[in-house]
Amino acid sequence: MIKKINYFFQAILIYFLFLIGLMLGLKLSRIFFSTLFSYFGPFFKSKIVINKNLNIFIPNIPNEKKNKIINNMWKNYGKTFIEYIFLKKLKNQEQLIEIINENNLIDIIKKDQPVIFISGHFANFELMSMTIVNKSIKLATIYRPLNNFFLNFFMEFLRKKYVCKNQIKKGINGVRQAIQYIKQGHSIALMIDQRVSEGEKINFFGKTAFTTTLPAQLAQKFNLKIVPVFLERTQDDKFRISFYKEIDPNNYKNKLDISIKLNQIIESMISKNPNQWIWTHNRWK
Repeated sequence: MIKKINYFFQAILIYFLFLIGLMLGLKLSRIFFSTLFSYFGPFFKSKIVINKNLNIFIPNIPNEKKNKIINNMWKNYGKTFIEYIFLKKLKNQEQLIEIINENNLIDIIKKDQPVIFISGHFANFELMSMTIVNKSIKLATIYRPLNNFFLNFFMEFLRKKYVCKNQIKKGINGVRQAIQYIKQGHSIALMIDQRVSEGEKINFFGKTAFTTTLPAQLAQKFNLKIVPVFLERTQDDKFRISFYKEIDPNNYKNKLDISIKLNQIIESMISKNPNQWIWTHNRWK
């Protein structure tokens, strides 16, 4: 009961912040919320997890570098948070998203065969699926529902309306849904950078972490290519999205080898821009 009450008041606060964002408009909201999050973020309980994660990422990391990453992460977090209520606007501003290696995406469109898109929680991670859908690729996305059910229904509404209409909740039923979508010719998009209880222990920045093998399993079962995607915020209102070269599951012995390769790719993405990865997640729990 106490948890429900906490969720209720948490939701009231967030809806209030969304309302402030609507009154300010997108441009001013990015400035206001990046400042707000960078100021209050370091006081959240997640600071313990953030520090632990950064010490794994770079052992003996200098405090100056650590604090810079933390500050930039919270700034990006604030911008991403408030951008949820402006997803309609972002969807109609494709010119603000620079596509790198667009030929790789064009090849996928030409082949008209399902693939598995994988990425992590970088910049505004919702823009990955949004960009793919905007290119008229049939897509279904796998996501983890928020624990706060007072908020989750609204976030699901926004995702379905402006990001991708085919939303799959993670879990056993979600896997069955994903298989059905693949059989119907849909590609699948999912984030693979967070801990999963049903995964395999795989090295991640020198320490083992439970990692999903779902992309590898789907790729092997249906002979699908895997396409890593990297997203960066280059300015407040501009983004760069990179579509990597396809990974052929037939070039690997088993799902574990594929998953190790994917983890290495996520590592390289984080190393490329640690300022825009969400360090608040307890990846090595």
